[in-house]
Amino acid sequence: MVRLITHNLLACHVKGCTSNNFPLEFKDVQVVVRQSEFNPDFLRGFIAKIEWTALVGAARELGDTSLPEMQPETLDDDFLHTLHHVLLEIHVEEGVMICPNCKHNYPISSGIPNMLLAEHEIG
Repeated sequence: MVRLITHNLLACHVKGCTSNNFPLEFKDVQVVVRQSEFNPDFLRGFIAKIEWTALVGAARELGDTSLPEMQPETLDDDFLHTLHHVLLEIHVEEGVMICPNCKHNYPISSGIPNMLLAEHEIG
């Protein structure tokens, strides 16, 4: 499933595409929200792995403006609930992720991204 927790870890790996290949941009997406169990300890442990600017940008591409521009220093419950929603409850069901550098398209179908490359694209 393409959730923003997954998207925040994805970059383009087309041969020769080594700069400006993250984050992938969303286009023509269908988004659904699915509730999931809140786990504040997981979020506190995972937050250091997040590329914050990319997360905020992707959330805004999908219509969610709940995250602050800058990552807050205090991880209170309100913030953790907001982060949980953005990372784990917003699902991209259909659409495309596009590399900002080489413009390679990674289609999303039934919530599953196709990250496979053709043989000539592998580097």
